[in-house]
Amino acid sequence: MSTPIAATLIPGDGIGPEIMDATLAVLDALGAPFVWERQVAGLEGVKVAGDPLPNATLDSIRRTRLALKGPLETPSGGGYRSSNVRLREEFQLYANLRPARTIIPGGRFDNIDLVVVRENLEGLYIGHEHYVKIDDDPHAVAMATGINTRAGGRRLLEFAFDHAVATGRKKVTIVHKANIMKALTGIFLDTGLKLYEDKYKGKFELDTVIIDACAMKLVLNPWQFDMLVTTNLFGDILSDLVAGLVGGLGMAPGANIGADAAIFEAVHGSAPDIAGKGLANPIALMLAAAMMLDHVKLPAMATQLRTAIDKTLNVDGVRTGDLGGQASTAEFTQAMIRRIQG
Repeated sequence: MSTPIAATLIPGDGIGPEIMDATLAVLDALGAPFVWERQVAGLEGVKVAGDPLPNATLDSIRRTRLALKGPLETPSGGGYRSSNVRLREEFQLYANLRPARTIIPGGRFDNIDLVVVRENLEGLYIGHEHYVKIDDDPHAVAMATGINTRAGGRRLLEFAFDHAVATGRKKVTIVHKANIMKALTGIFLDTGLKLYEDKYKGKFELDTVIIDACAMKLVLNPWQFDMLVTTNLFGDILSDLVAGLVGGLGMAPGANIGADAAIFEAVHGSAPDIAGKGLANPIALMLAAAMMLDHVKLPAMATQLRTAIDKTLNVDGVRTGDLGGQASTAEFTQAMIRRIQG
């Protein structure tokens, strides 16, 4: 019997509670040893505590250092910042890990197995922006400052390189725009090249590519890549592009990992238009739970979960509507449980 593992549970907004219930049922069937502290965030946090990221939720993550999170909606108006961004900053979740693997064969792209590792705290996303007034137009000029540090880049690159070695990746590609943004992305590129020479040479092949060329190559021949590692803005864009190669965000899990905490999530939105209708596809959150199992050193359980998803979709033919099937969220979940227990 595995030792109980305390973890924070944030169901999220919209379809979040439905896909979370589905994921929890599957984790129970696996015998996963998580002991959940249920908390709220996003719109639900505003309703319950007047804050999209209540102190109780933050305190829980500080205790458990581990969380599974459904999609959160940022309330419009009222000056609310994204809860996802606040969580990354609060817990210094510097690495965003986004795997993309083909589960349903026969699409436009087949046999995709890619990982995007994105720096999560620096670059243009630090939000240092302002307007400059000219004549009577207070918003005549918009300015933004991006900041990348050598220490921040090295920390992220070490995480990516270590992950590549641990998971048997053969090639890592640093994605940059150092031909134009020579300082802002040049520091990331230079740090990666030096780190490889100093510590990782021979453990995998290292390649570099400019961001625009990378986007083109991904849609022409994605199989030439194995792992992409890049700065915040580029990583945000490329991770969604790569998700599109395997069927979209409904198949895309994500992990935000720092020195003191890790938060696993479905990266798609809260889809309020289908909330409560039993139509939601829970696969992204289930795959995030598999990443969480890997993180807490339960790889056999993670593999069992991924295998059950594969067999339910491709052998049993049970799929939700977005994947061309007719199963409800509950029907897909029950089919998953039968696979796990069978």
